[in-house]
Amino acid sequence: MFIYIFMYLIASFSAISISGRQTIRSSTIVWTVTGIFLTIIIGWRHHVGGDWNNYLRRFNAISDFSFSQTMEQSDVGYQFLVYWMNAWGFEIYAVNFLSAILFVTGLIVFLRRELNPWLGLTVAIPYLIIVVSMGYTRQGVAVGLVMWALASLNRRKFLQFLFFILLAVSFHKSAILMIAFGIFSHGKGKLLKFLAVLVAGIGIWLSFVETDSSALWKNYVEAEMQSQGALIRVVLNAIPAILLLLYRKQWKRYFNDYTLWFMVAWASLASLIAVNFASTAVDRMALYFIPIQIVVYARLPFLAKNTLSPKVTSTLIVVFYAFILLVWLNFAVNARYWVPYHHMFFLDLF
Repeated sequence: MFIYIFMYLIASFSAISISGRQTIRSSTIVWTVTGIFLTIIIGWRHHVGGDWNNYLRRFNAISDFSFSQTMEQSDVGYQFLVYWMNAWGFEIYAVNFLSAILFVTGLIVFLRRELNPWLGLTVAIPYLIIVVSMGYTRQGVAVGLVMWALASLNRRKFLQFLFFILLAVSFHKSAILMIAFGIFSHGKGKLLKFLAVLVAGIGIWLSFVETDSSALWKNYVEAEMQSQGALIRVVLNAIPAILLLLYRKQWKRYFNDYTLWFMVAWASLASLIAVNFASTAVDRMALYFIPIQIVVYARLPFLAKNTLSPKVTSTLIVVFYAFILLVWLNFAVNARYWVPYHHMFFLDLF
């Protein structure tokens, strides 16, 4: 548990100390060191995360497959890493380390475009970094690549956006959903908007149909698969969605990405209703909406500066997410898969 709290304290202290500055730009060296630290913690963890055993079985089973058989399976990006790391005699740690590099790089590229990137990192630690990247490796990579794609979209590099989204899809097919947001926010004309809706529909369908339509109904509706804490996680996306709508005038005035985040905000609010019918499906899909927490809270001290001082706003956000982290670590049903934290080189250190 110590390492999680340590990460949070470093990020939150940095976030509060620089809050209120007009220009916040940490050096490339600082972010490189931060990225290396996060990659080591995420990538070289040992037996940490709810799906650790499932990924380990998948890694061991790949030795029975040829390369062509491996590539015939779903999530070919992840399968490619697993096959070659296995073939070259490495262990599961190598796959996790390479996956962590992709996730952390996408996260930092996304963070560095925000007004207070350290506040964004603070927000990301309790759930996105600890739970998602350490627990759901494939979708963690997909979310990291989606953030990289969104940073490219913000720079008006649409082809680059598509590249990173398709790369994310190779790790988890549900990521195709996010292509629709890019097309809709930057495309002009009814045809492109229709295409965006079509892609979103395909993304939702492909995300949750493993075999056929009956499997979708059985696995996600009839069986009422209830993800632990799905409602809480959806609410965490809905809160910044509401804040964005409340500060929409200031957002439009100072930022050029309102359309994109406006759509993500409404999708996050719609998830509040949908989670009551298919919590597992919505929970999985809502992972791609987590960046709205980062982007809204990283900008909120600036947006709300006429109401509260930036330092006060930053402190409130830090306290709120500290509460979330401590409650999850101590009371979450599945926290036992993350606590205590073990590292492959220092099994008993943390």
